[in-house]
Amino acid sequence: MTIIANLKMNKTNSEIKDYIMKLLSRYEKGKHEVVLCLPFTSLTTAKFLIDGSDVKLGAQNLCDDESGKNTGEISGEMLHDIGINYVIIGHSERRTKYKENAKAINKKIKIALKNRLKVVLCVGESLADKNLLKTFETLKTQIEDALKGLYENELENIVIAYEPIWAIGSGKIPLAKEIEGSIKAIRKVIANDFSEKASQKIEVLYGGSVDNKNCNTIAKIKEVDGLLVGGACLDAVNFSQLIKDVKV
Repeated sequence: MTIIANLKMNKTNSEIKDYIMKLLSRYEKGKHEVVLCLPFTSLTTAKFLIDGSDVKLGAQNLCDDESGKNTGEISGEMLHDIGINYVIIGHSERRTKYKENAKAINKKIKIALKNRLKVVLCVGESLADKNLLKTFETLKTQIEDALKGLYENELENIVIAYEPIWAIGSGKIPLAKEIEGSIKAIRKVIANDFSEKASQKIEVLYGGSVDNKNCNTIAKIKEVDGLLVGGACLDAVNFSQLIKDVKV
């Protein structure tokens, strides 16, 4: 099972040192695929500290251009050069606060893949979409826009994270049957646009208010291949326990 920690804009470089040392001292190697998505400022330090472990590193974003006049941005090539394995693309916070549209997300995915980075594509419906029974329609649009122009073999380096916007940081999560239904809908889009084999092979994670109390229950839901963890990953001891609590 894949467990991805998104630390968002938390932890200074100095704090990351302490965080990783605490995590690794409690970490059971080989139990799950664990990925830490850290702020850009901490990635090189973290890379040095996790050397020899099987923990992977991810970035939380990258530029939708490969190089050039993009002050303040980070390129896919830069991330690959320092040994990053994953990159989150399309997170709802980027879509809403920073106005990232479908075209930009599609470009970012192609740049990430070109630079041999594994993509964590975030998709999910708003509360309004849910109330209007437009969840599946929203997921279909987001996935098709994001994966436009890709070949089926490129899906091997894409993980889809289903994150209902209304569940992120709210303490509320969908019912098990709703999570299962949404992930089935995601797989149906992949099957229709690529192949049935691709739809079964692609990893689909759940994210949105995942914590130590619900992590194992969510992980056991049929169709769920892993978890994208936000607030519950900010404390290293707590996150290491969460990893242990997932028994799947």
